[in-house]
Amino acid sequence: MTTQFGYACINTMLQAQKPRVTCNRGMIQRTFKAKGLPYASELALQNSADLIKHVAWNHAHGIKVFRVTSCMFPWHSEYDLTQLPDYEAIKDNLAAAGALALKHGVRLSTHPGQFNVLTSQTERVVANAIDELDKHGIVFDLMGLPRSPAAKINIHIGGAYGDRPAAMDRWCKNYERLSDSAKSRLTVENDDKPALYSTKMLYDNIVTRTGTPIVFDSHHFACGPQDSTYEEAFLMAVDSWPDGVRPQCHHSNSRKKYEDPTARVNAHSDWYYEPFDDCGFSVDVVLECKQKEQAVFKYYKDFVNKEAQPLCLSTIA
Repeated sequence: MTTQFGYACINTMLQAQKPRVTCNRGMIQRTFKAKGLPYASELALQNSADLIKHVAWNHAHGIKVFRVTSCMFPWHSEYDLTQLPDYEAIKDNLAAAGALALKHGVRLSTHPGQFNVLTSQTERVVANAIDELDKHGIVFDLMGLPRSPAAKINIHIGGAYGDRPAAMDRWCKNYERLSDSAKSRLTVENDDKPALYSTKMLYDNIVTRTGTPIVFDSHHFACGPQDSTYEEAFLMAVDSWPDGVRPQCHHSNSRKKYEDPTARVNAHSDWYYEPFDDCGFSVDVVLECKQKEQAVFKYYKDFVNKEAQPLCLSTIA
């Protein structure tokens, strides 16, 4: 099997439909306080129903890698799913989406926000992160996805606080506090800032202690700490994955280099200008540029041999 490419969270074509198809319906805090769980439940029901449509669309268009939004349940930090009035219907939608993905080989993952910081020196921050990650594990359980990094819950490990070794030690200790549902799916990602964590640092200090696989991010490698070559970092990440599970990676190009010289150095481009180097391995890659599924189509057209393209992509201009 060759390297496969997918995208993250938002499908621009589905979102442009009327009525729009999206899994990101949300609300501001003031609305949540005013309308409470009934309205959160209403939005969650619509979002989970549209997740089924996203999985079906991806299968129909030959896309086998898809990141599920971490915002499907508005203000999820404030409640458990079982408290929602529409819980049974939401549960059925999640089960249907998961079953469809497994049937058609669409690999699903998620990427909770960067506020999930297990390196924090503040217990409240750590406790909130554990709660958030455990809730993501519950969602994937309801979807029937494997308790494996095959259905990854991916995070950055967090801040360094002036002492990387101590911060990584805290991460490993707090990792043990996660539920099996979250822990079994957790992956970590190399950072895009020189003061944070490289693939080598993660391999030497996180993988060796916890077995947590590394999601190699090519753009972050270019922006982050430079303590290894690209190939060395990539191979460390691949080696961190368990037997039988295809490694997953992230790829994007520099917006500053190709589209807007005033952009931040770590900003993602809208489109792709350089292909992903898989160093001869077959991996799954989430393409993180801003044009989402349309960028996947263009990527296949520009960089992938026709023989390796999903058949239905050949019909897309």
